[in-house]
This record gives sequence, C-alpha cells and structure tokens, in this order.
Amino acid sequence: MTTSRRKFITGASLAGGAAASTLAFPAIAQSQPTVKWRLASSYPKSLDTVFGGADLLSKRVAALTGGKFQIQVFAAGEIVPGLQVADAVQNGTVECGHTNSYYYIGKNKAFAFETTVPFGINQRQQNAWMYYGGGKELVGDFLKDFNIASFPGGNTGTQMGGWFRKEVKTVADLKGLKIRIAGLGGEVFAKLGAVPQQIAGGDIYPALEKGTIDAAEWVGPYDDEKLGFYKVAKNYYTPGWWEPNSAYSFYVSLKEWEKLPKEYQAAFEAAAYAVNADMMAEYDAKNPTALKRLIANGVKLHSFTNEIMKAAQDAAYGMYDDEAAKNPAFKKIYLSWLKFRDDQLQWHRVAEHTMATFSFANRPKIRTTA
Repeated sequence: MTTSRRKFITGASLAGGAAASTLAFPAIAQSQPTVKWRLASSYPKSLDTVFGGADLLSKRVAALTGGKFQIQVFAAGEIVPGLQVADAVQNGTVECGHTNSYYYIGKNKAFAFETTVPFGINQRQQNAWMYYGGGKELVGDFLKDFNIASFPGGNTGTQMGGWFRKEVKTVADLKGLKIRIAGLGGEVFAKLGAVPQQIAGGDIYPALEKGTIDAAEWVGPYDDEKLGFYKVAKNYYTPGWWEPNSAYSFYVSLKEWEKLPKEYQAAFEAAAYAVNADMMAEYDAKNPTALKRLIANGVKLHSFTNEIMKAAQDAAYGMYDDEAAKNPAFKKIYLSWLKFRDDQLQWHRVAEHTMATFSFANRPKIRTTA
C-alpha cells in the first residue's frame, strides 16, 4: 500500500464521528480560517438516500474541522435545476455539487464512466477501479478542462429496470417507446427504436402520470416507492442493464479546492469516502423490504428477455467502439476501464458468481423462523 493511500484511508477512518475529529484536529478551530461553501444537489429532499449523502458530507466536514468548514446543502431547483449542477460548479455559481456525471454526456460521452455505462461493472468493481485501478486519476485529468475536481460520493448498486405501462417482451415492443432514462443507456434505447428523455428525479412522476412518457427508470425499490411510480405503472422490470452500478460524485470547483487548507481538503476527502460507503449500505438495507411492499401493492415483477438484453449489449459495445474512434478523451478512459473490467469479470466469476449462483438456486432448510 502506498504512503498516500495509507494517509487517505487513515483520514477516511476519522470520518466516523465528532469524537474522532476532536482527537485528529485539535488545533483547527484555533488556527484555521472559517470557510463557508454552498453545495447544489441534483436531487430533491424527499429522496433521503441520495440527498442525504450531501447532508452527511456537510455534517462530517463540520465535525472534522470543529465547525470551521461549513457546507450548506441546497436541493435541486433551489439554486440551479438538478441537471445543471456541473455547470454551476464549473462557472463558480457554487463551490461544490452532488450529482451523477452521466447527466453531462452531452458535453462529452467520457463523463459517463464516473457514474456507469451499460453492461459495465458493479458497485464493488467501480470502487476498485476508482480507488485502485487508476479511474480516479483518469477522471480527474478529464475534468480539469471543466474546472472540476471530483470525489466518489455514493452508489446505488445495480439498479432496477424501471416502470412500464405495458409489458415489453421483444425489441419490437420498444419501437417508439418514450422512456425517461439518463446516461448512455438512453442512447442504447434509441438504437433499439425507443425515444429516451432525460428528466430530473422530481419531475418523473407527473410525466409518467400524464402519459408524456410510457416508461421511466430511477433507482430501485426504496426510492421508486417514495416517488410513487407504482401508482401509475404496474410493470416493474429488472435488471437495469444500463446501470450495473450507479456512482454519485461530489464535484468541487478546482479553484476553490486549491484555496482550501490541506486539513480541510483531508476532511472533505474523508467525509466523501464515508458517504460513498454509507449510501450503498443504506440501499442494501432498505431495498428488500420496499420491494415486498411494492409487490403487496400489486406491482408485477418482470425480467427483460434475453432477446432485449443481447440486443442492448451489442448496441452498447458497438457504440463504445464508435465513440472511441472519434473521441480521444473517451478512448483514453475506455481502454483502461475495459482492461480493468475484463480482469474483474474473470476474478468475480471464480468466487462471487459461483457462490451467488449456488445460494440463489438452493435455499437451505431452516427450522427456526425470524
């Protein structure tokens, strides 16, 4: 383990609470300046999981700095619309933001890798790539041109495949389908004949209710239940092949980041690291019971057919090859990511896949009841 990595993990371990911060930074309150930042979130307050990630960052940073470094969190629309957070950070409207990078593929498709790409890698593999596989460095180099520094800030794991008014069994059923979907997944759907639309989280329900769209994907059972999609579309699909993981990011203005005292930078990184671990744990704890409630409310659970999955996968990797041929920034990240992905799939097939396949197919006989 490198010296810098040891320092980072040591700093991250201090994010466990205010008591740790008192021991770690006894002189900050006396010797460091008061810094006040504004953070624009891409998410509404009603989504306590994803919006809560920014709130947790704010609280941890304050605790680690004796209240000297304060970050005020604003929900989507309070300063800028949810899909304009990167622009707000880039332009200096706010010092930082909490968002998904794939919202900004219109600027450059290379933005997608920091969140996810269709048929890519899972949450654990994404963390491994970012922290130890060179991903964070590649993303950082790319974002310099946008005056942005970025830090992993949460993950949902593999997402659900969304809510559909009507069942879809073949590729032909996707023709003309208007679906709310973000990132490169929307472009794959377009190649299969659907009509993708990018709509911020808080605006999805009314669009689905009014019939402006025929289908919508968001995250998974816990968040989807809160947004009420099951009330207007009963067909719930799995898996969200376009989001085998979905990583969130804390975007920070490079200029503002460079102004921060080193101790404050360390506090921010440690807090972001804590959020990145916390969000996945929260989703894993809350999704199972939420799915049970959805099914009890008449939701029909479906799996995408192999025909649709294979067609989508072929379209996705064809698109990556085409983009790499004309986009140097995309190619630079893609080639590194692709090699890492292949190595990860080989390893996970050996242990993780074998164990999961057996466990899912063979439920043990348990005599005690929970």
